[in-house]
Amino acid sequence: MEALADQTSKQQLIADFKVVVEDAEALLKVTANQGGEKLIEVRAKAEESLKIAKARMMEAQDALLAKTKAAAKATDVYVHENPWKAIGAAAGVGLVVGLLIGRR
Repeated sequence: MEALADQTSKQQLIADFKVVVEDAEALLKVTANQGGEKLIEVRAKAEESLKIAKARMMEAQDALLAKTKAAAKATDVYVHENPWKAIGAAAGVGLVVGLLIGRR
């Protein structure tokens, strides 16, 4: 359960980071016509940092996708090898959720 929450938070972090990168790229495009040697230097450094950040973000996203697929495959294999255990576990979870809802 904790792994699922961890994956969800990683997915949200990746999505938030994509928004930040897009906003930074838009800012760089808007200031492209601004002059000054210092501004050009800062803009070039920011562009390089964005390229590195994008590459790392893509690596993290690929790793997260691979882990998610591996977990789904492992779950599928387990359920196919142990169908009655899976049904029992699902029924138990359903019973607990039903009891919790019924208490309200």
